[in-house]
Amino acid sequence: MSRMSFDVAFISDSSGHISFLSSPFSTPSASCCIALVTLFFITLRTTYSSGTLTSLNLPFSSSGRHDSTLSYDFAPPGNASERANATFVILCRNSDLKGAIQSVRDVEDRFNRNFGYPYVFLNEEPFDEEFKRRVSILSSAPMEFGVIPHEHWYAPSWIDEERAAETRKKMAADGVIYGDSLSYRNMCRFNSGFFFRHPLLQKYRYYWRVEPWIQFHCDVNSDPFRLMQDQNKTYGFTISMYEFGSTITTLWETVKDYTKLYPERLNPHNALGFISDDGGNNYNLCHFWSNFEIGDMDFWRGETYKSFFEFLDERGGFYYERWGDAPVHSIAAALFLPRSSIHFFDEIGYEHPPFTHCPINKERWAKGRCACNPAESFDYDGYSCLSRWEKVLGR
Repeated sequence: MSRMSFDVAFISDSSGHISFLSSPFSTPSASCCIALVTLFFITLRTTYSSGTLTSLNLPFSSSGRHDSTLSYDFAPPGNASERANATFVILCRNSDLKGAIQSVRDVEDRFNRNFGYPYVFLNEEPFDEEFKRRVSILSSAPMEFGVIPHEHWYAPSWIDEERAAETRKKMAADGVIYGDSLSYRNMCRFNSGFFFRHPLLQKYRYYWRVEPWIQFHCDVNSDPFRLMQDQNKTYGFTISMYEFGSTITTLWETVKDYTKLYPERLNPHNALGFISDDGGNNYNLCHFWSNFEIGDMDFWRGETYKSFFEFLDERGGFYYERWGDAPVHSIAAALFLPRSSIHFFDEIGYEHPPFTHCPINKERWAKGRCACNPAESFDYDGYSCLSRWEKVLGR
């Protein structure tokens, strides 16, 4: 949640998913973080390997075609009844005030001043009055500030604290980014299985995840929430990349254990081809970079995902390794949803340092008055997984 943090998906994604996902609250200096980003990105480019796993032998389907960049044009609603039942969700701390201000200002300037969707801010400690005062003046939209329940943020009782501490110590020695951070693990577990259970979010169906220090480079003239609602979409992304394999060494085996117990929960029109190149034997480390998500919380709240998360949680990988919410969300979406319900928001220019998605289509870029440079878009970088996603869609 602080600016200088990496999203779980960065070094856990196939493209070196580096995300300043407001790390579980560490705040190294800017120069230190830039050096870390550069070092780990270079390392990922030179040491990536997929690993080996046993055969899944389950009835996956990865054929078919779906256009994930369908055009849509919903004018700014004249009244609240025309909006979707949706909110922005921002997980941050009081110390993230400057980053939160930047992000909310960008959201308002590029989209929400015309649509008026509410905000929910979440913190494991109460927000102070200074934070609430300075953020609240940025928008006329409703804002709520909530505290995360203790049991949703801290490690569950069955975690062996000595074993978890040894893992953190070893990962730190191995140079794994945030390998020694307990709060980072708390954050990843919370985003994976609990944010959608928070009392302040119960009245909403759709959410747009926003983090401190992000930027939106293009005008969003249409309503992404209405697209999700009217076109029956469940999960939306802008950037995809590879995970850092050493943080999730047993995650895929655990996923396969779950699917063997509940093969009927696999969607017959799934997107397995996005996350596996061999029919499910191995995880190719691709994931959707989860610091940007627009999603339907009914999916996370459903029996399939909740049982999936609880199965993973009981294995302890959030603490005995460093499982991130990006691969967890991405694997679940790829296996349990029809691929037609996963949407690539090409027209939303988005930056979470150090990566940027910028529309390459000239018409979209011009229509959005985009400030980003299409030539610098991460879309077809060697560690982007977008081309794999397009292959799943038959392009």
